[in-house]
Amino acid sequence: MTCELCDQSSGELLWQDELCRVIWVNDPDYPGFCRVIWKAHVKEMTDLPPQARVHLMSVVFAVEQAIREVLTPDKINLASLGNVVPHLHWHVIPRFNTDRHFPNPIWGTPMREPLSVVTENLKQKLQNKIHQICV
Repeated sequence: MTCELCDQSSGELLWQDELCRVIWVNDPDYPGFCRVIWKAHVKEMTDLPPQARVHLMSVVFAVEQAIREVLTPDKINLASLGNVVPHLHWHVIPRFNTDRHFPNPIWGTPMREPLSVVTENLKQKLQNKIHQICV
């Protein structure tokens, strides 16, 4: 069985270290949506030793902080589902009260057409901010 998250080429790389990587999802409906992906193929947080869990969550929190500083969303959603792809990863999703699904989860039925969010040079801005925070 193949795993799309084990494939290092999946997504646009914003940052990585020896244990995890941050991918820009580049979803026009959810600007700034990122995934933090654990590089080794494990299914659950409890498959990691405690120090690795701390490391992974510090990267998730750094990505959240970067998104908040760059986009100032109304809310950030953090999700670790893995029902479709059982490989440990976190979704870091900026939410705006004008997005397609707000206040519902993004995987539900759309509520409206989204209003655009300024996204000029967004990938570069996020990448720069994540590199500043994840040192």
